[in-house]
Amino acid sequence: MNTTNITNTSQLIEPESIANNVFLNISQVDMVFPTPTGGFTALKEVDLQIDKGEFISLIGHSGCGKSTVLNIVAGLYQASKGGILLNNKEVNEPGPERAVVFQNHSLLPWLTCYQNVELAVKQVFNKTMSKGEMKEWIEYNLKLVHMDHAMFKRPDEISGGMKQRIGIARALAMQPEVLLMDEPFGALDALTRAHMQDSLMEIQSELNNTVIMITHDVDEAVLLSDRIVMMTNGPEATIGEILDVKLERPRSRLSLAKDPEYNRLRSEVLTFLYEKQRKVENISSKTAAPQTALKKRVNEK
Repeated sequence: MNTTNITNTSQLIEPESIANNVFLNISQVDMVFPTPTGGFTALKEVDLQIDKGEFISLIGHSGCGKSTVLNIVAGLYQASKGGILLNNKEVNEPGPERAVVFQNHSLLPWLTCYQNVELAVKQVFNKTMSKGEMKEWIEYNLKLVHMDHAMFKRPDEISGGMKQRIGIARALAMQPEVLLMDEPFGALDALTRAHMQDSLMEIQSELNNTVIMITHDVDEAVLLSDRIVMMTNGPEATIGEILDVKLERPRSRLSLAKDPEYNRLRSEVLTFLYEKQRKVENISSKTAAPQTALKKRVNEK
């Protein structure tokens, strides 16, 4: 990948931001991917400051660069321009202080749930925890996601929702400062998804992790977030609007269903997605092919 590395990212960040001690600073980030016909600019001047303990949702149409932002924060991509500071330290590679939870849980099928979490714990704490401390820490994180009863089962013996809980436990067991979640509940049925959202709110309330989550679900974004970051369509996608969600915590989906402020926030996001950033597809081009095929069949007869 042809990228321009920033040797001193702090120079790009406003003195005021440093003075305010921003926990996570995404500063003027561009991302350009090389293609056979030249550079493709996926992101353009993405700028976002996140406080410790904030829950941020990224939402936008497919192809708007949400996953690219997440991968840059994770250290999996290097920004072509700009950069990331976490606690005033430049992010340029993956690290245990940033744990990623993907839509696919990625559990190792031959290991038990306990062993899958143990793998992450050994990787991070092998030199600082005794075996007894590791065992206690693994069991604590499994209890946190309500999976201690199934710790000795293998992934093929538990449901999709339970697998995702183990994936979250594995991420949390690394004791990350930032939890990065890429549509973690996208593959789950509606009821399981609701249970997982409730569990995530409970966990975040207890641990006060900073969370950045990608979602396509407007209700999920409003229910979980402190701020919703709405991305414009690509190429050259950037932050279009940021919506503050000041609904009182703890939040109950049943109570919020008729809450005027909840519905106003939901409407704001829908307006951005389906009016301000509406994607228009050429329907006539889709129907042309079948009609051509039909004429060909008629002529053959």
